[in-house]
Amino acid sequence: MRLDELLAELQTRLNAVLATRDRVHALLDAVVSVGSDLDLETVLRRIVETATTLVDAGYGALGVVGQDNTLVQFIPVGLSDEEIAKIEHWPHGLGLLGLLMKEARPLRLGRISDHPESYGFPPGHPPMGTFLGVPVRVREEVFGNLYLTEKRGGGEFDEEDEAVVVALATAAGVAVENARLYEESRRRETWLQASSEITTSLLSGAGSHEVLTTMAARARQMCDADLVQVLLPDPSGQALTVDVAEGEGADELLATRFEVSATLASEALIHGEPRSEWDRPSAAYPDSPLRRLGYGPGLMVPLGKAPRVRGVLALAKRSGRLPFSGADQQMLESFADQAAVALELAEARRDAERLGLLEDRDRIAKDLHDVVIQRLFATAMTLMSTVRLVERPEAAKRLQHSIDELDETIRQIRSSIFALQTPREDTAPSLRTQIVDLVEGAGAHLGFMPGLRMEGQIDTLVPETVAEHLLAVLREALSNVVRHSRATRAEVAVEVADDRLALVVTDNGVGLGEKGRRSGLRNFEERAARLGGAAELDVPEKGGTRLRWHVPL
Repeated sequence: MRLDELLAELQTRLNAVLATRDRVHALLDAVVSVGSDLDLETVLRRIVETATTLVDAGYGALGVVGQDNTLVQFIPVGLSDEEIAKIEHWPHGLGLLGLLMKEARPLRLGRISDHPESYGFPPGHPPMGTFLGVPVRVREEVFGNLYLTEKRGGGEFDEEDEAVVVALATAAGVAVENARLYEESRRRETWLQASSEITTSLLSGAGSHEVLTTMAARARQMCDADLVQVLLPDPSGQALTVDVAEGEGADELLATRFEVSATLASEALIHGEPRSEWDRPSAAYPDSPLRRLGYGPGLMVPLGKAPRVRGVLALAKRSGRLPFSGADQQMLESFADQAAVALELAEARRDAERLGLLEDRDRIAKDLHDVVIQRLFATAMTLMSTVRLVERPEAAKRLQHSIDELDETIRQIRSSIFALQTPREDTAPSLRTQIVDLVEGAGAHLGFMPGLRMEGQIDTLVPETVAEHLLAVLREALSNVVRHSRATRAEVAVEVADDRLALVVTDNGVGLGEKGRRSGLRNFEERAARLGGAAELDVPEKGGTRLRWHVPL
């Protein structure tokens, strides 16, 4: 019987040795498995899965510690999708989880609820009893904590379990550091490529929108973001518009307007400094547009420095993913500064091109006015004096026709000169062009071309609403000249000076009686009064009618 007892004891110890050997082999395999991948998020999930397998735990999780000892990411293992959906929210780092973050040493419990620091579980969380927590260190920094619960078979976690998980956590720290270094080197390489691409775009004369689109695509690639937006403020500064969007749901967000007060981007825009939020609701911006779309960690980087911040580069990840690191922020700040320079250069290039174009237009207009029109006018005067010397009616008629053609050519050149002096680049006709059209239209009905004089920055200083009233008054005044004046000469003058717009229409016709003067003036006065101006009708010294209509700008 003593021999049987000794043999049984020997068998038990052999089994224990074999179990220890198997466990050591499993631990070595786990270390190799954890360190075999360089993608950080894959490494973290593999660490949790390996830990639960080594100690035969029903549930496991890894909590990543962020700033101010808070949980910024929670990676669970052992929960089904249905169980995860029932949980109201992930732990925020209170209770036992907070104790591990503060003390950073292993913690093993038979029942979680018996510990004085126990805080309970979120609503919908499955019940858990046994507990083993071990910190994961990266060099001297606590990266996060491994949480293991519910040892299978109804037992508790023992010292061997704790030793195995501590050993795994040490290897996990090395794996995390390797993955971090790989991510950083990969992103720096991407950043260098992106910087080169941006520089090439600038040198090739690419537009600002093209540069911003390239920047957004490369920023998303560098930081592994799910969504990147370029937000530009509207002229009022009260809203931000999504000018460029890259990533999940980008098409839906493009051209969307956000109220400045509802976004974290407003702080980056106003202060000219980056702003970030972790994967938890922000107290300052609970109704953040990105939060409503299911995004968690966010990073807002200004394009430029205060007070000349041109926009905001907004990056976001899906809820539950790792937040943006300090290295991400540093790279993006440099990248955003380069993009701000790109916008400055693109704007300066547009201004230079516009200035060169306007100078060419102005030079051509002056040449047409000072050379071409004068020569045509001199030729027409010569022909007019020659008409009296021609005796044959057919020849005189042909000369008169040529003179009329020269007059029409001079009018067309004048219209071209006014068009060349128009600073607008859009397809809509300028105010000068519309005035010329009205005057030329009246000339076709009068049988002669009214004189036209325009002075000042009519196209740039006259607002659209004032321009509408001006054109309406000029149209009615010319109509009155055509229908009632029986004039042989008319003059139109439009002038912008001293923040006032003045229109004067004069003719040498029969004038207006008292009744006609009152009825014709009423509409002009009403339009002027709406704009804070006035209108007068009087009779010049040589007869006829003169309308003065003036409003402030």
